[in-house]
Amino acid sequence: MAEPLMVLATGLGTGLSPWASGTLGALLGVPLAWWLLGRARRVQVAVTLALLLAAVPVCHLAEQALVAKDDGRIVLDEIVAFPVAVLGLAAARQPLAMASAFVVYRVFDATKPPPVSLAEAVPGGAGVVLDDVIAAAMAWLVMAAGLALWRRRQASS
Repeated sequence: MAEPLMVLATGLGTGLSPWASGTLGALLGVPLAWWLLGRARRVQVAVTLALLLAAVPVCHLAEQALVAKDDGRIVLDEIVAFPVAVLGLAAARQPLAMASAFVVYRVFDATKPPPVSLAEAVPGGAGVVLDDVIAAAMAWLVMAAGLALWRRRQASS
């Protein structure tokens, strides 16, 4: 695999960390998500979708080069999937909300409850990316519900 693609797949080397490589890699998704939240919703969706689609072949090539299915050193999937956890949630641009989204996302990604665990079976690099997208979508549901409850509580105060 070409060196620049491996650097990209490993999240500029964050995936090479001996501990919590997925979490360290996913941290690179936080500024990306924060930046995206400052854009129109359709731009958020378009850029996120483009990044996710571009990550599939990169992650697939990295899997082949590392000769391991969803190798922990591959963190590009975590980086580009994290913005899904806050997509369209303007309030998530607040530090506490963004940090909460990150923690919820990492819990779903690390524990891999169904359907996250089922997505890993999809062949090629698609499964590597898809499990993270589903974990992020589950985190989005938690965040959307939590932010709605918070707004309701603020309105009744």
